[in-house]
Amino acid sequence: MNDTVVAHDPSWAEAFKAEAKVISSALAGMPIALHHIGSTAIPNILAKPIIDILGVVPQFDALDTRSAAMQGAGYQVMGAYGSDGRRYFRKLNPEGRLTHHLHVFLEGSQHITRHLAFRDFLTHYPETAAAYSALKAQLTGERAASWDAYLAGKQPFIERTEKIALEWYCKIST
Repeated sequence: MNDTVVAHDPSWAEAFKAEAKVISSALAGMPIALHHIGSTAIPNILAKPIIDILGVVPQFDALDTRSAAMQGAGYQVMGAYGSDGRRYFRKLNPEGRLTHHLHVFLEGSQHITRHLAFRDFLTHYPETAAAYSALKAQLTGERAASWDAYLAGKQPFIERTEKIALEWYCKIST
């Protein structure tokens, strides 16, 4: 497997903040809330060194007219990319390595709550985060594993934890 996970890097939080400024500048005048999600947002766990960003907008119309601005900020505009109700953008560095994912959803989308709940739950419960990290280490340590096998291997843990995280998140959010 040529994709890898690495130890948590505290600089990822600053990398998110810097990229949020780039995105906000590219989309100047358009309302968008940006959140750091994914494993790089969770302390002390293994992660792909790719910053995942969740964007929340009131409508897609304004975003869809800003493709050139997003390309100017270094993003590839991918459309829904297999997920209805989403706009997906990705950014690569000059060597062609993926550095950022931007997933944009409409306000009220259940995907927003799902991503935030998972992140916050794992941050609040480090023992669950450690189990997730150990699973990632096991899956990436298997020499014959492909990236698809890695993703499939994580899915049962994510689905199980996501259910618990959503219940927990709804309780603390009320």
